Amino acid sequence: MSHETDFPVWNFEQEPYDEPKDETSVNLRAYLDRMPDEKMQQYRKDWSDQQVVDWDGNFKNDEGLSLFLICSEREVDVAEYRKVLEQAIAYRDRVRGKLAGAGK
Repeated sequence: MSHETDFPVWNFEQEPYDEPKDETSVNLRAYLDRMPDEKMQQYRKDWSDQQVVDWDGNFKNDEGLSLFLICSEREVDVAEYRKVLEQAIAYRDRVRGKLAGAGK
């Protein structure tokens, strides 16, 4: 039995990007590929960092806010998260019409 979250319809993880590729950057993109489209479309650029953290729900609040990603070699702070999230939104906006059933 297959679940939709097993194989996301998005492939942002494989999109070319300028930043250095490391395990964490790949994991962050894969994490965003699994985010439901309906949720991603709720994001607003003008939110405060705390609103972004609350909206995502997967940040750990220790010494500074960082996204909880398993098997990652470094922390992802809110600024990096926002930057890559906005790239993921632009990617989805570009390919949404090309993917049958995207984001369902």
